[in-house]
Amino acid sequence: MKGKSTNVISIALIVALGGLLMGFDASVISGVVGFIETEFQLSKIELGWSVSSLTLTATLAMLLAGPLSDRIGRRRVLSWAAILYAVSAVGSALAPNFFFLVFARMIGGLGVGASLIIAPMYIAEISPANMRGRLVSFNQLNIVIGISLAFFTNYLILQWGKSDASWAQALKFGAYNWRWMLGLETLPAVLYFFGLFFVPRSPRWLIMKGKFDEAVKIMAGFTSREQAEIDMKAVEESLENQSEEKEQKGSFKDIFMPAMKLVLTIGVVIAVLQQITGINSVFFYAPMIFEQSGIGTDASFIQAIMVGLVNLVFTVLAILFVDRLGRKPLLVYGVFGIAICMFLLAYGFNSATYTLTDSTIAAIENEEVRTRLKPLEGQLFDSDVEFKRAIEAGLGEQLVKENSSELISAAITMNPTLILIGILGFVASFAISLGPVMWVLFSELFPNRIRGFAISFVGLINSGVSFLVQLVFPWELDALGSATTFLIYGVLAFFGFLFIVKVVPETKGKTLEELENQLTH
Repeated sequence: MKGKSTNVISIALIVALGGLLMGFDASVISGVVGFIETEFQLSKIELGWSVSSLTLTATLAMLLAGPLSDRIGRRRVLSWAAILYAVSAVGSALAPNFFFLVFARMIGGLGVGASLIIAPMYIAEISPANMRGRLVSFNQLNIVIGISLAFFTNYLILQWGKSDASWAQALKFGAYNWRWMLGLETLPAVLYFFGLFFVPRSPRWLIMKGKFDEAVKIMAGFTSREQAEIDMKAVEESLENQSEEKEQKGSFKDIFMPAMKLVLTIGVVIAVLQQITGINSVFFYAPMIFEQSGIGTDASFIQAIMVGLVNLVFTVLAILFVDRLGRKPLLVYGVFGIAICMFLLAYGFNSATYTLTDSTIAAIENEEVRTRLKPLEGQLFDSDVEFKRAIEAGLGEQLVKENSSELISAAITMNPTLILIGILGFVASFAISLGPVMWVLFSELFPNRIRGFAISFVGLINSGVSFLVQLVFPWELDALGSATTFLIYGVLAFFGFLFIVKVVPETKGKTLEELENQLTH
């Protein structure tokens, strides 16, 4: 049986590569935004659109992927997702203009949504019962690894662009840095596509298509023949029962029945809270945020790597502790930590001052910028918004975009360590609470007969809020300033904390039937 366990683990790891691609595809844009803003002369909303467009099509794919996989099979949908990832990576890397870049990113979003739904579904369907939880968690873990990998490769490409090595210069990492960042995903996407040739068709899907013997044969590769027959017979009977009970099942409108008011309120608030506190602002704009503290581009990319690593470590801790400590304690302490860290960030940026001195202006490389900044020498600005408006008036918007990091570094006086502590603390608090616990809570809160409809509904709300947060974040930083932006996130997190303390129940150790009686009667 040891060999069969190794076999199912190998198959699960191949399929879970879809999670890695998803995490990478979603976060690689964080290293790109500063470069495309200047190259394509984007407004702040256009910059937000270049990031958030992926989430829009991912949401559409999440709605369609399940029914499509029932028709053509899980493996085929994942193969198409791999193709979409590769096409998106190549298209994004070669994008001649903003419109083409957004279109290519939206193609990748279709792959993201499909793999997010189908990869864990497939893994669950091939896994023996005693290994299912661990194997399905491979996908979530790979998403987090993909996010970390994106931050790391972005920094690596930035450094290769400055290298004197002949191979680095021949590949033009300096001239085409952001294009390499986006195009690098082609390699794992191609590996994923060919790796799926070694993945068998889903036994459950085969049962749905009436191919019992083939399903048993495949499942016998992961467990004993006898157990495979028992498992597949159970699947067959379950599908028959579902067909018979279809008329008795709930409908979408049942979500809004009076008895569902409490669980629906909890589901919607948690779905909104997970995104409205700014997690994807950090994941998708990390270097931009760190640059606002004046540490420079290279240091910003290094600190973004730290964000990825902290996210990975605390996600693993959440997986380990969610059943030991319970859902509510992780949510309570995690969301309280999010609020505190956001208030710390707001304080850090609010305490910053901006002054251009003779020596700091002289250190700026661009001669035109040095000349046009002279009238601002010695002026003190108490906020980043005031400072940006002043230098835009003197230099023009395009010159400010091209030299933003250098200008902030030259003028700012603040404690950047506070910003690093705040961001890392926020990511740690999120990764051990709202990140993984939300989905566990959703799987337990809603009654069985409407669980599918309800999770789809709150998941759609979650994706919609995520899209809006990503879209407006660059505009918020520009129009409201860093301090106000993070203060808003902190206030929202604090109200979310109060809601969790007062309203959200503990679901640990209770059967789904007990929870249904407690929450809907």
